[in-house]
Amino acid sequence: MSPSVRLQEMIRVIRSARTQCEERGVIQKECAAIRAQFRQADNGGRSHNLAKLLYVHMLGYPAHFGQMECVRLIASPRYSEKRVGYLGAMMLLDEKQDASLLITNSIKNDLSHSSPYVQSLALCTLACMGSAEMCRDLAPEIDRLLKTANAYIKKKAALCAVHIVRKVPELAELFNTAARSLLTEKNHGVLHGAVVLITELCERNPSALPHFRKIVPDLVHIMKGLVMSGYSPEHNVAGISDPFLQVRILRLLRILGRNDDEASDAMNDLLAQVATNTDSSKTAGSAVLYETVLTIMDINSECGLRILAVNILGRFLLSNDRNIRYVSMMSLQKIVQTDHNAVQRHRGTIVDCLKDQDASVKRRALELSLALVSAANIRSLMKELLLFLSCCPPELRAQTASGIFSAAERFAPSQRWHIDTALHVLTTAGGDVRDEMVPSLIQLITTATELHCYTVHKLYRALVADISQQSLVQVACWCIGEYGDLLLRGECEETEPVQVTEDDVLDALETVLQSHMSSPATRGFALTATMKLSTRISRNVDRIRSIVSIYGSCIDVELQQRAVEYNALFKKYDHMRAAVLERMPVIDRSSPGHDNGEPAVIQAPDKTKNNPVVTLTQEPTNQARDLLDLLGGSDEPAQPSTVQPAPAAPVPDSGSAGGDLLDLLGGLDSIPVCFLFFLTCAIVPSPVTDPSVTVYEQNGVTVKLRCDRQTDVGVTATLVASNTTDSDITQFTLQAAVPKCVQLQMRAPSGDVLPARGAGQVTQTVHLNNPNKVCFFVCLFLPFYQPDLCPYFLLVTPEHKNQHSTY
Repeated sequence: MSPSVRLQEMIRVIRSARTQCEERGVIQKECAAIRAQFRQADNGGRSHNLAKLLYVHMLGYPAHFGQMECVRLIASPRYSEKRVGYLGAMMLLDEKQDASLLITNSIKNDLSHSSPYVQSLALCTLACMGSAEMCRDLAPEIDRLLKTANAYIKKKAALCAVHIVRKVPELAELFNTAARSLLTEKNHGVLHGAVVLITELCERNPSALPHFRKIVPDLVHIMKGLVMSGYSPEHNVAGISDPFLQVRILRLLRILGRNDDEASDAMNDLLAQVATNTDSSKTAGSAVLYETVLTIMDINSECGLRILAVNILGRFLLSNDRNIRYVSMMSLQKIVQTDHNAVQRHRGTIVDCLKDQDASVKRRALELSLALVSAANIRSLMKELLLFLSCCPPELRAQTASGIFSAAERFAPSQRWHIDTALHVLTTAGGDVRDEMVPSLIQLITTATELHCYTVHKLYRALVADISQQSLVQVACWCIGEYGDLLLRGECEETEPVQVTEDDVLDALETVLQSHMSSPATRGFALTATMKLSTRISRNVDRIRSIVSIYGSCIDVELQQRAVEYNALFKKYDHMRAAVLERMPVIDRSSPGHDNGEPAVIQAPDKTKNNPVVTLTQEPTNQARDLLDLLGGSDEPAQPSTVQPAPAAPVPDSGSAGGDLLDLLGGLDSIPVCFLFFLTCAIVPSPVTDPSVTVYEQNGVTVKLRCDRQTDVGVTATLVASNTTDSDITQFTLQAAVPKCVQLQMRAPSGDVLPARGAGQVTQTVHLNNPNKVCFFVCLFLPFYQPDLCPYFLLVTPEHKNQHSTY
């Protein structure tokens, strides 16, 4: 191929190349010839060579060596060379290239050229790649061209002004007057450029809105002319007169009418006219109607007009075009929060979109359907959602299940319906249910006390039928562990009674423990349920003991720890097992702390029910140490500590010492309330930033923990308690227990009475020695008579930042 080959011949040769290597060789040979001709001083084929180089650039090959040739051609007096030069500048140059600064003077000269075609070349190039410096230098020239009589130049200048406003926003005010005057033009191209320029000015500079709101009547007049005009061949698109200009005007009206009643009133009639007279059978008409709807919903429009807009979106849902259905649901999702009733009328059509084949449409239909759920339609709409859950794509199953759970929690007509719906979701999509749904359902079940029998029967049947749904298995195991006695009775008025034996229940739980489909968390639920059944059945306790002992050497650390602690309950603390494994108290979700992410308050058991009545004996210290000894795992005696014994209170006999300890949550009218503080302490050589921490302040009682001294292996702290109530608190004592790896020394307290109204304090010093420098728990018991207070836990980090939770 000779160096003087024509562009068409070069394209033919490149396209005929059979391999990438052959194509690369052709291009490299031609680029070498173009370089050689660029170096010639007198070359009449510059534009021809640059055109070939631009084609090479389009194919992705380097063509930067032609940048200076673009500068030379732009400076040429010939129009044919200028045209190729400006085209090369737009393709090969940008504002980061130093060569772009060299064409600033040429562009300025061409903007004043007598030929409008040369002026248009300069305007297009500036609008395409003009830098901020070029825009500042040439902005006055653009403002001058906006006022010329040539409509072709005005259109180009308006679009160039848009680029300048985006590049240099501070120059926006320069074009305010000229942009407003362009609206008087009849040429649609100029009008389009003017509307785009005014839109950009309003978005970039909100202070210009009052100035441009005065042109709303002019825009309304132009828009009415477009809507009511007859057939115009040069502007007609599918029966719509210039839909591009209509869309631009509607967007500008939306900006001008936002939060302005006067401007909104001026365009209400126009929007109603456009909404009723525009044909939506074609894509162009649908585009105009869609922008009309967005404008209606964004301005202060009338109620009837908003309903009309929602109805238009409802018609879009019936379109065969999936894109139109998609944008319709996107718009309805924004509207549903403010015009819920209007969107509710199209609920049937929206639900039908759940059956669409397109995944994007299906997802938007699901989100909109969940947003439409209310107390009035919860039953009917939930049937459709549950049906969709059974056949929805895997990628939507988790979102659907979560949405159904949330809607049922907000609008459930009854607790039984709520539980049935949640169980249906677990049965259908248990593997896709999010983790937070399990504790939420457990909380629901605990509050529905009259449905415990019904729930445990349904869950047992579901567990026997399918153990692959992990969330369902976890909830079922929890319920069987808590309410297994109700299951074994076989008496349930809410469902068909089924006779279940102790062996059947244990077989089901053992199947879960041994199944390869069970996750470690699920096995933990099953093992705990098995352990709890040891206090709810009578004949298979030995079997439960053997099941638990097997997992004492499990490879899973969590499961192994549970089994070891449960074995300790069987062997060393069997007298406490019945009380420790009592039913969980009801969680009160109305607690303010529960909404803030803090643990929920657990209500004390009802004294009118058959809860074990226990008391504090003369040996509460030993019992507390025995309970905390589960952390030690050793049979050696605990480290001796100086502990003040708690006074005994005459209450009915419970029959077990374990019950004596755990009845701290009940019988508050006749025994001391026990404040239980957990102090997590790691002895590290770090400075104490906050030596005093308020660990409890409620109902008039304040307890502060003051760190007096801290070393590498020890800490000395003082507990200071005060009472601001109207009555004295008597028999106030401090008891403590620690793991065997920590030494605890407690000095004598300053007294055992907290005077009323802050008249005095009770202090006690505690010294902890931690030679192994390990993290540990200190359990501080503060028993005193105050019936209206509830047990309280404190967690203090090594940095002395405290986190409180009530249990």
